[in-house]
Amino acid sequence: MAEYANPEVLVSTEWVQDNIGKEGIKIVESDEDILLYEIGHIEGAIKLDWETELQDALVRDYINKENFEKLVSSKGISPDDTIVFYGDKSNWWACYALWTFKIYGHEKCLIMNGGRQKWVDEKRDLTKDVVEYPATDYKVSNVNNNIRAFRDEVRQHSDSGKQLIDVRSPKEYSGELLHMEAYPQEGALRGGHIPNAQSVPWATAANEDGTFKNADELSKIYEDGAGLKKGEDVIAYCRIGERSSHTWFVLTYLLGYENVKNYDGSWTEWGNLVQAPIEK
Repeated sequence: MAEYANPEVLVSTEWVQDNIGKEGIKIVESDEDILLYEIGHIEGAIKLDWETELQDALVRDYINKENFEKLVSSKGISPDDTIVFYGDKSNWWACYALWTFKIYGHEKCLIMNGGRQKWVDEKRDLTKDVVEYPATDYKVSNVNNNIRAFRDEVRQHSDSGKQLIDVRSPKEYSGELLHMEAYPQEGALRGGHIPNAQSVPWATAANEDGTFKNADELSKIYEDGAGLKKGEDVIAYCRIGERSSHTWFVLTYLLGYENVKNYDGSWTEWGNLVQAPIEK
């Protein structure tokens, strides 16, 4: 069986249990369901709200460099800390948070394989206690937009027939649904997909217990199934960039692709964009 290209980016629930409270390690929970943290979380875990904390309040964009520094400093995180991300939904929001931290150049980022689901299924302890770490003076040393795609680049990418992955559900990809199932408030005016995009739903990369599938299974999905080739540029997208960040993580770290970008504008931008072509 093949190994992951970067197996060190995944840690087990047991590893996290054994490293709770250790100096230089910060555990961060980022969920779609923002109330889960209050119900119970891993001891010492920091809550990170993707919507109210990572997003700009007025502009459809991430918080800028200065506000990211303020946010992370307030959480007690230092540039040298190893951050272990976990969350619900097979870690898709954890991957989203990790991707954001990578944009701002944080080096040591890990994912707890299986996320919150696996931790709970194993009946490991949860707490409602909130730890407040001493504030730091976090400074971003590098902003890396090389892992983020914008609409003009996506248009050129599509027109040239380069590798483009739509990780939404089949009904969203076909245009039958204008939004993700059960999320009607986050739809678009038009249904369908970006021309030349291959349909590879994000969840095909996850096992039922929330862990990532092994390297051989992932290769069959993305290479044998979708025809992706290492060494070529790949852009992944979904609805707002959260599911595609999971696929970005899989391709980049587990399969070792070097040129993968996440289009976080995704279908809520493209499906509403004047003169943007679509396919059904």
